[in-house]
Amino acid sequence: MAAEPAAHASTGELRYPAGSLVMLTGLPGAGKSTLLRRLYGIRGDETRPVAGDGVLVIDTYQARNWWSRYLSPLPARVQTPFVHATHVWRIAKAVSGGRSVVAHSRGTWPHILYGFAWFAHRYGAQMHLVMLDVEPRVAWAGQHTRGRVVTAATFVRHCRRWRVLVRQARTGRVAHADGVTVLSRPDADRVHAIRFGRPGPVPAETVGGT
Repeated sequence: MAAEPAAHASTGELRYPAGSLVMLTGLPGAGKSTLLRRLYGIRGDETRPVAGDGVLVIDTYQARNWWSRYLSPLPARVQTPFVHATHVWRIAKAVSGGRSVVAHSRGTWPHILYGFAWFAHRYGAQMHLVMLDVEPRVAWAGQHTRGRVVTAATFVRHCRRWRVLVRQARTGRVAHADGVTVLSRPDADRVHAIRFGRPGPVPAETVGGT
């Protein structure tokens, strides 16, 4: 099933069916966590997902904070698998429980997005992408601002994969998503809410699936 060609936000509100999984994606440093904190009033020191306005907000920093009390003496490369496994588990648990979810994603990994879409469809939900598309130099500066910087080689790989995803989104070829919205930085600054309404139809290929 192909997604609709990507839409650009023209209003300050994004709406999705109740029970959907909305993945906020973008380059490292693009401003994903900043957007979630502004929309939901979260502080950044939480260790668990945050419930608010009928939605569960799941950001990777929550898992990172939770593990920091146990793993802080270890190098970041050792901590990362624990953090991301916990983040994925929390999203899966919320989706399987029928929750409306907005989640931070390392969106340059297509197979991760495909996996989330498969899981959401398995439970009769939809998976939508919100792609925060900023210039690489802006994302690179954002990493330095937050104090967590990936290596230059890793960032180049992220940029290469991101360009492919954005190109696919604009032609409706992101087959794992039920819908895609691309936000520039000014678009993101205008968004004041992500809301969930009535449940949407279950994708046809998942009805009766095992």
